[in-house]
Amino acid sequence: MKPSFKIVSKDKEARAGVLKTSHGDIQTPAFLPVGTQGTVKSLLPSQLEEIGIQGLLGNTYHFHLRPGENTIAKLGGLAKWMSWNGPTMTDSGGFQVFSLGVGLEKPGVKFLREENTDIEAKPRLNKITEEGVEFQSHIDGSRHKLTPESSIKIQEKLGADLIVAFDDLESPLFGFEETKESLERGNRWQIRSKQTHKKRGQLLYGVTHGGKFKELRVESARFVDKNFDAIALGGAHKDKKNMYEVINWTVSNIDEEKPRHQLGVGEVDDIFEIIERGIDTFDCVIPTRLGRMGHVFVYPPEGNKRNRFRFDITKSKYASSKEPLTRSCQCYVCQNFTRAYINHLFRARELLAYNLATYHNVWFINNLVKQIRESIFQNSFQILKKSWL
Repeated sequence: MKPSFKIVSKDKEARAGVLKTSHGDIQTPAFLPVGTQGTVKSLLPSQLEEIGIQGLLGNTYHFHLRPGENTIAKLGGLAKWMSWNGPTMTDSGGFQVFSLGVGLEKPGVKFLREENTDIEAKPRLNKITEEGVEFQSHIDGSRHKLTPESSIKIQEKLGADLIVAFDDLESPLFGFEETKESLERGNRWQIRSKQTHKKRGQLLYGVTHGGKFKELRVESARFVDKNFDAIALGGAHKDKKNMYEVINWTVSNIDEEKPRHQLGVGEVDDIFEIIERGIDTFDCVIPTRLGRMGHVFVYPPEGNKRNRFRFDITKSKYASSKEPLTRSCQCYVCQNFTRAYINHLFRARELLAYNLATYHNVWFINNLVKQIRESIFQNSFQILKKSWL
């Protein structure tokens, strides 16, 4: 069956819906953890199910390089290969091959900041042509080419329920003309992606771009809406404020009935802001990456002025704490382990530390989104948002 989407409740622009796939339904809004290499780092699929995760996002670039899409296809496709009993989504691989050229895969670099203005000086590992992108493997240095056609064929072999058209990622340093050139090339690539896609049972998302420029963002939104049944919001932004503006510009120019996915966003404040503007699903590495670093999420009353939503459990002041990671949390970790124990695991470099901190962070974000969904049904989204922010 081809995935379908239906809105079941609204609170102003915030929506609750159901995205149906052959591997199960996704109750939206929903958080899709990132399983870059076929795993959400340090967590078992059974733990993700226990947490209540509804879908996972994998990366075409990494699967293509290792172990290869043919291997995954022979082993039953992405979900079966991962032993994941639920829907999956794959990106096009475009972000990774472009990040090899301008360093965009650093945490937080989707926004242009002072410290990132030297990224164009870094050695380029890719070459962009009208055909696609030639790039050098980060694993062994071998040369590869990713085109709209090959990206779609790889994603068809991987067999995810939701897939993404191959797009051209603008640099956050681009001016208007460079961004426009990138957008127009990306539009041509996305049409070629659509023409290549033949596999039934997969929903193909088009991707909006245009950098920080309203004119280009509106043009992109209308183009993607005209040509695709699902919309992914991508590209670089000047800052958070600009990202929220981009969502506003986009959703006001697309069909309300189509599902909307925000690529690569997942801070607590961002989650409220993107859902308030009508985003249905989103993916992000932040909960898992922070967990491996020992940064764990807490509810606002337990945060501090610098960061209301997380703290560093590796600090020595927690070595004797009998408290759970956060008192209001009902996750398995907070119900069974103390800050002192988890602090010890990190200091001793025990692998269980990564599992426990990541489990808590993923549960925390997923539970937040569940609360938001419930608030949309109850027409109380703004009340919930105010209690958090």
